[in-house]
Amino acid sequence: MGSQPKQDYLNNLRYDIPASVVVFLVSMPLCLGIALTSGAPLFSGIIAGMIGGMLIGIISSSSLGISGPAAGLAVIVLSAIQELQTFEVFLYVVVVAGVFQIILGLLKAGVIGYYFPNSVIKGMLSGIGIIIILKQIPHAFGYDKDPEGDYAFFQVDGHTTFSELTYMLEYISPGALTITLISMAILILWEQPFMQKIGAFSLIRGPLVAVITGIFLHLLFRDWDNFALNSDQLVNIPVAESAAAFLGQFTFPDFSQWNNPDVYILALTLAIVASLETLVSVEAIDKLDPYRRVTPTNQELLAQGTGNIISGLIGGLPISQVIVRSSVNIQSGARTKLSAFMYGLLLLISAMAIPRVLNLIPLSSLAAILLVVGYKLARPSLFKEMYSKGQNQFVPFIVTVLGIIFTNLLIGITLGLVVAIFQILWNNYKVPYHFKSEDFDDNQQINIQLSEDVSFLNKVSILHTFNRLPNNSQVIIDASKTKNIHPDVLEIIEDFQENAKTRGITVQLIGFQKDLLEDPVNHLEQAVMVKPDKKRKRK
Repeated sequence: MGSQPKQDYLNNLRYDIPASVVVFLVSMPLCLGIALTSGAPLFSGIIAGMIGGMLIGIISSSSLGISGPAAGLAVIVLSAIQELQTFEVFLYVVVVAGVFQIILGLLKAGVIGYYFPNSVIKGMLSGIGIIIILKQIPHAFGYDKDPEGDYAFFQVDGHTTFSELTYMLEYISPGALTITLISMAILILWEQPFMQKIGAFSLIRGPLVAVITGIFLHLLFRDWDNFALNSDQLVNIPVAESAAAFLGQFTFPDFSQWNNPDVYILALTLAIVASLETLVSVEAIDKLDPYRRVTPTNQELLAQGTGNIISGLIGGLPISQVIVRSSVNIQSGARTKLSAFMYGLLLLISAMAIPRVLNLIPLSSLAAILLVVGYKLARPSLFKEMYSKGQNQFVPFIVTVLGIIFTNLLIGITLGLVVAIFQILWNNYKVPYHFKSEDFDDNQQINIQLSEDVSFLNKVSILHTFNRLPNNSQVIIDASKTKNIHPDVLEIIEDFQENAKTRGITVQLIGFQKDLLEDPVNHLEQAVMVKPDKKRKRK
């Protein structure tokens, strides 16, 4: 893994610039596809990508995260635009949502991101990997009715993820399939160790070579009847004929609806969903980061809120940190957040200067890149690893994977979280105390060692235990290692003490005199994290 890279952007240019080019190539059709799925102007997706890269790339503390328009927000955006009837009023919603996100960051709501279990995070990454593969297979075969960026099970083209795979067989394009296969061969070749030892090949990324090859093949196939690609099988970025026309694609919000309560309800919904998607992405990308850097989540919410305010003010879609593009960034060798800034800058420059060149890129070339990304995220060894860890890890993992495949990202994560929380509650219910049967015989005392945390969920099992204790026995209830006991459980113990007298049971309590609600985190902060000047005063 090597030593952790410093934020030395100049020395990391040889890693970050090639990575940013790959992210840019993958992001561009995703930005357009998400805008199309959202019922918004196509250029609004490009604007969101530019702001997510250049602005959030600067102010965010995430080293490898990529921000931009998110597929998980598309349904909310579509329904909001339809409800508000104009895109300009929706832009005002995006601005207000950004303000709400900044408030969430100031309120330290980013701590929510640390509560996602590893099993759910890994399930999310694997689920996204599988859904990328399933969604890109039609594009690889040349069937492009469903736009890029539509990751929901029920697609905007009227099909589902799986019905699309059968329906596409009626529309196979030999040209697109040939480009996919050649692009895949290039990507696999570039992954081989001997290729990495060649200096030039280590600087030029395989995805860039695959895209350039795809453009060349598209031009070559133009005169071949069966192999020629149509416009639906190519990137389709809006072309501005002049600088004035380019600037005319930016739209400004309609503030006249400031007194409409629906605006604020939609903005709050958008802020919460975008923040959750960002926090989940931050947690996942930090785990994929080869250097295991930790992103401050509260600062990330502030950065995302600022980005959404600016995006809404100039006509862009709402923004969040996104896992697919961030994963591409990591797999392409990025080292610092310079790659995020460069990706946004490349979107701006290309939209202004070379839209016609970009419109020569076959979607099948990009599909090949994403198929490789999807495989790396959902590698079979990860499923084997999670299975070997037992059902407590595997069940939330596989529920998350299946939830993402058959619903969407947010619902899949929610299902995984519900299962993980249920398992925690069930395990907590089952283990209210420790008792070793081998240490007990008929002539010994019954020693019940309470667990470190005894919650109200343990009431039934503890009450059941007390009721089944033999009469005329000696019982020790030991709370010396317990940090927290719920008041309901304490009441059950007090009631048992009184009831024990009628049953001839002798009860001894240990460790109940201390403060069972002590806060070790607060104690540590007081003892260790006290300011130096306060330490001097104590001396």
